[in-house]
Amino acid sequence: MPPRDPVLKPIPIADLRPTQMTLGLREVEEKRRQWRELAEKHGPEFLGRHMVPTVLGPKGRHYVLDHHHLVRALHDEGVKEVLATVEANLSELTKASFWIYLDNRSWCHPYDAEGVRQDFGAIPDHIGGLKDDPYRSLAGELRRVGGFAKDTTLFSEFLWADFLRARIKPKVMSKNFENALAKALVLAKTKDANYLPGWCGPNPID
Repeated sequence: MPPRDPVLKPIPIADLRPTQMTLGLREVEEKRRQWRELAEKHGPEFLGRHMVPTVLGPKGRHYVLDHHHLVRALHDEGVKEVLATVEANLSELTKASFWIYLDNRSWCHPYDAEGVRQDFGAIPDHIGGLKDDPYRSLAGELRRVGGFAKDTTLFSEFLWADFLRARIKPKVMSKNFENALAKALVLAKTKDANYLPGWCGPNPID
């Protein structure tokens, strides 16, 4: 990506538009808990260090490229504004051309909670409209416990979520998340996962 151009004026969270359809609400809840622990003493400092990367779309609206979980957590905690950075100004494009551009740059993820691609119009127009994908929560937790490395690839956790979705049954997820995570840790080290961003399984011996 090109260098970020900081937007000094805070952006209302209510004005931010997502570039994906889902997130992991379990991960959102964890970020809400973390925010409550530091909000009173270190809230402004935290927000200053976590600027939200956006792209300007039609009508000059800010579309979020990353940190959807953090923005949703702050929204649910009643925070009204965040600082943003602008990756690209595409405000002169038509809406159709805008989404095609984002899609070709892998700057959007129009897939539902089942991992099925949808029309761009299905992407919600506000952060509060994002739906829960439990497998995205599983992928996020898998990364935190060392199942794979943090990677700069946008939406990389969704690629892991789809990998896990095909191998761990929903009833395992709903009955015992820790058991599902244990299964995910085993799967993450197999060669079946070696195409995924951040894979850190064992290297085969030549």
